[in-house]
Amino acid sequence: MTSLDSLLEAFRKGRIDAEDLKRRLTGESILKAGFSRLDNQRLLRRGLPETIYCKDKTPDQVREIVLAMSRAGQPVLGTKAGPEHAQAVADVEGLSYNPVSQLLTVPAGKCEPTGKVAVLSAGAADLPVAEEAAGTAEFFGSRVLRHFDCGVAGLHRLMDILDDLSQASAVVVAAGMDGALPSVVGGLCPGPVIAVPTSTGYGASFGGVSALLAMLNTCSPGVVVVNIDNGFGAGYAAHVINSKRTTS
Repeated sequence: MTSLDSLLEAFRKGRIDAEDLKRRLTGESILKAGFSRLDNQRLLRRGLPETIYCKDKTPDQVREIVLAMSRAGQPVLGTKAGPEHAQAVADVEGLSYNPVSQLLTVPAGKCEPTGKVAVLSAGAADLPVAEEAAGTAEFFGSRVLRHFDCGVAGLHRLMDILDDLSQASAVVVAAGMDGALPSVVGGLCPGPVIAVPTSTGYGASFGGVSALLAMLNTCSPGVVVVNIDNGFGAGYAAHVINSKRTTS
């Protein structure tokens, strides 16, 4: 990923010339893809590109956005993508689709993963959201440690992964039902915990609202909460934390 700082550093070291620097800094800030107006300089400003939320978009709409971003040399990350979206862009060079995480990806190039982000799920039913978080952090360049099925119904399952939790720059915890796992993890590990309520559970879980409220009411300091089923947001935040701690 190319941030403004890395672009200026490349110019300072002579890897790019003044004309190339000027072109990148003064290029079109809006990338038009038919009905969409994409932020063409978000990667430059923030170091991370705009992401495509595929759900509720037609396959043709997703294809048009993916093609526009690919032609502009931008890495592509599409979230909540169904098989129909993946099929629509199957011919795009470098594209990968994970049906579990529902992520569409077209990397801009290979990079060595840095730091450590741990991703936990309470149960197997929370796996899609946990994988969305893990895949997002990996796509942006973080090294991810996955640990699934670690819920509070069997707390002993956390004991053999405490070393990974203590070494991680950030820990993402996806949980539905009673949403208790992030509070437990927050009391065990030194780093920030990003809690993701999932919509799994029986009727009184209200589609994840019960887990969301439990996480918001946590008594463990250092636990922050994203929206229901928002694995992408958790993975994004975890990567930002990890990248800052790794480069500081």
